[in-house]
Amino acid sequence: MRLAFAALAVAVLAGPAAAQSPPAAPALPQGAALTEAIRARDAEFFAVFFTGCDPAKVEGMLTPDFEMFHDKGGVIADGAAGFVADYARSCEAKKAPDAWRSRRELVAGSLKVEPIPGYGAFEEGDHLFYERRGDGPEKLVGKAHFVQVWRLSPDGWRLARVFSYSHEAAE
Repeated sequence: MRLAFAALAVAVLAGPAAAQSPPAAPALPQGAALTEAIRARDAEFFAVFFTGCDPAKVEGMLTPDFEMFHDKGGVIADGAAGFVADYARSCEAKKAPDAWRSRRELVAGSLKVEPIPGYGAFEEGDHLFYERRGDGPEKLVGKAHFVQVWRLSPDGWRLARVFSYSHEAAE
């Protein structure tokens, strides 16, 4: 009788804990499917970041422990919350009619994606940066190399780490 009661108690107590465990991440795509998934998420992130000015959406695309390292700016982010707060302030500044606006473009053919088993993927490539003042003409202003770490979670791909370096002014 005691053994049956103990088994029942364990089952009852384990039930809620098992129900609260996070859902497993989806299976990691392989090969070209992985590259395309990361290419699409990269394009979505940078479109929102540079032209969308949507802090809530950007926050939803980052892991809570997001970090960004930059060869010119140092540690740009140590956690998603601070990064998103800074981003929200820059979005407000872009509302001025003569504010500077930027755009990032992935260099065709530079993208490399490698899986991180049980986690996500490394993304590596080169990108170009363009600026314009207000509605003025856009001008190429720089280029850089980057490595990003993406985590595949139950709700999709989230950016976890960014390393942006070898920044150069445009010729």
